[in-house]
Amino acid sequence: MCDCKQGVKFAGTVEQEEKLKAIIEEYKQMQGALMPILQKAQDLYGYLPIEVQKMIAKGLEIPLEEVYGVVTFYSQFSLAPKGKYKVSVCLGTACYVKGSGDIYEKFVRELGVKDGACTEDGMFSLEACRCIGACGLAPVITVNEDVHGRLTVGDVEKIIATYKAKG
Repeated sequence: MCDCKQGVKFAGTVEQEEKLKAIIEEYKQMQGALMPILQKAQDLYGYLPIEVQKMIAKGLEIPLEEVYGVVTFYSQFSLAPKGKYKVSVCLGTACYVKGSGDIYEKFVRELGVKDGACTEDGMFSLEACRCIGACGLAPVITVNEDVHGRLTVGDVEKIIATYKAKG
């Protein structure tokens, strides 16, 4: 099955499926089991494609709509795969006024992806966010846990090259 937004085919393994079944079994009888199961499933797969949501719904004997509703309500969950390097460009007021919109557009062009998408090689994913609390460094991006501040459009290619070199 192909995720239309991403063009990525689900590639879960038998081992992952067995681990997911064990997770479901471990939490199944607990009140509020869905949230921890979803969190552990996302840790296991990196995101929550419909195939995983169906396995969880079946294992908990609840409607798929309930699982999907929780996944789409909470921002911690992702329906699309994330790259090894998650680039998040702050578009909050301070950053936007100082040019983060242009920086974001440069990332879109350089990576060839739009918001929420992952590069074909799985190396980078890109998202826009609101304030990350580093307004004094505006404009700011994060790459995973690394914060890059006082950026210009000219810094984008260098940042991408730095992470590509890390592999």
